[in-house]
Parts: sequence; C-alpha cells; structure tokens
Amino acid sequence: MMGPMMYGPDGGGMWMFLHFFFWILITIGVVLLIVWIVRQPGRYERGRGEESPLDILRRRYARGEISKEEFERMKKDIL
Repeated sequence: MMGPMMYGPDGGGMWMFLHFFFWILITIGVVLLIVWIVRQPGRYERGRGEESPLDILRRRYARGEISKEEFERMKKDIL
C-alpha cells in the first residue's frame, strides 16, 4: 500500500510528469543534434573546392584573359 500513496492518490501523477519530462529532453536533444550537424565548420566549404584569389588570377592569366603586366600588378595587390 505504500507504493501508490507515494505518488499521490491516483498513483500515476509522478509517472506522467516523468514521462512528459523524458520526451521534453528527447526533443531538446534532437534539436541540438540537428543544430550541431548544420553548423559543422567547413562541412560544405570543403565540397565546393573554393580557390584562393591567387589561384583565380593564375587561371585567368593562363587563359589569356589578362596580360603579364596586369597579372603582376594584381598579384602585388593580392599579396
């Protein structure tokens, strides 16, 4: 008889609270996991293959889009 009276007259009030609290914690955990996955540093940048400004400048010079003088002047500006 001690068991049911320990949690109130109906015996389930405390269990309902714990069940509710458990699902709140699970929901918060899932949301935090999603935020952590989305905010991983560098996760998407690595896949893009971003080039440095100097790489872009070299590529433009190699294609003949800019002259040697323009390349040298822009290279000095970058560095």
